[in-house]
Amino acid sequence: MNLEERIQQLEKENAKLKKRAEEAEGEVTIVKGIGMNSPEMRALKTRVEQLEKSLANALEVNESHQRYNGKLQQRTSELERDNRLLSKQISDYIRKHEDRFRKAGI
Repeated sequence: MNLEERIQQLEKENAKLKKRAEEAEGEVTIVKGIGMNSPEMRALKTRVEQLEKSLANALEVNESHQRYNGKLQQRTSELERDNRLLSKQISDYIRKHEDRFRKAGI
């Protein structure tokens, strides 16, 4: 086989390979187009949107609960402090009036 025949043969093979590559690219484009617009893909996109909304709502609720829990913790601390003060006042009162209580039989 001479050089010109070999070049022609390689050009034919090259043309075949180019055609196969173009066909493959076309098929990939079709598959991608069908895949992105298929009923399954649309349903999945809808589901993702629903889940994103649910997540946003859950994050809002979580933030609200954290604020509320912070307020409850603050109020609990205040009540604990008030209870300590009242307990001390009662103890002081009892010590101050201990003699009266004994006489009264308490």
